[in-house]
Amino acid sequence: MPVRTTIWARSAAAMLLAVLLSPLAATAGPHYPKKSDAKPHHGVREARLRTIHGIDVSRWQGEIDWARVKDAGTRFAFIKATEGGDHLDPNFRRNWAEAKRHGVARGAYHFVWWCRPARDQVRWMKRHIPRDRDALPPVLDVEWQNGSQCTRKVSREDALEKMRIMLAALEEHTGKKPIIYTDINFHEDILEGEFNNYPYWLRSTAAPLKHRYNRTKWEFWQFTTTGRVPGITGDVDRNAFYGTEREFAAWRDGRFDIGTRSWRGGEPKIQVARPGVLPTPPARVAGSRAGAPPRPPARVPSRTAEARN
Repeated sequence: MPVRTTIWARSAAAMLLAVLLSPLAATAGPHYPKKSDAKPHHGVREARLRTIHGIDVSRWQGEIDWARVKDAGTRFAFIKATEGGDHLDPNFRRNWAEAKRHGVARGAYHFVWWCRPARDQVRWMKRHIPRDRDALPPVLDVEWQNGSQCTRKVSREDALEKMRIMLAALEEHTGKKPIIYTDINFHEDILEGEFNNYPYWLRSTAAPLKHRYNRTKWEFWQFTTTGRVPGITGDVDRNAFYGTEREFAAWRDGRFDIGTRSWRGGEPKIQVARPGVLPTPPARVAGSRAGAPPRPPARVPSRTAEARN
């Protein structure tokens, strides 16, 4: 083949490859190039720009390679533990142990079953949700069970009362304020104006949260259910944390309440340098030379020491 034709063919192939891969690259986001989305939506592009991303998983993700999940940059994972009053996710214990082993911060979630009394679900949660000191706070997953055996919709008052019982029990069991996960329909029917001191984890896969929820703040955004993450076969939910690196680290340590956006014990003070102003140097000891190492303290005379004793 002539050289000119070969060069043109290679250029055309490179351009075609770039066009084909550009949507995939766009879904990865600037911070997570190894992750993508099988069905990306432009309405959630804001979530992809957040710096702290994680996933939520259950038995439906099969056997997970947590080493690859960690290598892809995953910062946190919410792992399904329990449902109702008698179901334990069969993959929970393995996922819980492997996530910790590979350094992925993890929290357990309970899927509420409206056909079961709250007390039954509390007993089941306490039996299976770990109380690990290094775990993230637990999650209470509240949504209508459309298409399941329990299609009953309880009253708003009944739903709120059950939630109060279970939220209090989770906090008492783990020592950490739980997170509330919900979707658009349940939030509109039950949760508007309620539990405002709790962290919220909201789902919207096609539009900004502010266009779907009558709520001024949230802490986590589930922005796709068709995510692609190395180490997981097929679809996985991807989530973004709405806060700073400093807040995320302090929340994990128990120093920052992401629900109320308040610091426990007061916000740490950080000295901010002003343009053109040098930091104040440490005070010099009288009689010392600039740049000289500090002098050791003078020896206490023996009589002074005896007097102290």
